[in-house]
Amino acid sequence: MDTDLRRAAVMALGELGRSDDYRDRADAGHGLAAFAEMQEAFGPLLELVLDPGDTFVTRRTAEALLRRQDRAGLTIVASALAVADSHHGDWIHTAIVDVFSIFSDDRDNAIRLCEEMSRDTGHRVAPGARQLHEVLAEIDPVLRPG
Repeated sequence: MDTDLRRAAVMALGELGRSDDYRDRADAGHGLAAFAEMQEAFGPLLELVLDPGDTFVTRRTAEALLRRQDRAGLTIVASALAVADSHHGDWIHTAIVDVFSIFSDDRDNAIRLCEEMSRDTGHRVAPGARQLHEVLAEIDPVLRPG
């Protein structure tokens, strides 16, 4: 893995995330989600989930982070939920339902991660993880293991 190239990609996508065009910001959020485990990506991703200019950016970025189905993506979404206004919270909620309403195993794994994260000492992560857990617990997935 080429750390320098990955860092350069994060920097370029972070710059795209500051564009005046909401489509550029949405594309940046989608692309940056692939690098969510990198410390340099956390701030730009959080800003894009809470994009003040267009909730399409919020939804697209949150959905890409949630589709990772890992602690890195869930941590950023939980951090955003902890401080989101009701409007952004609604679009994050929509992304959660879209991602986790199909497979029960995926939803159950996300719930388990949220339980772990809710014990985190981070000031934003724990409350946001509890909110995320509540949303996930309300979802009744379509497909269950046979």
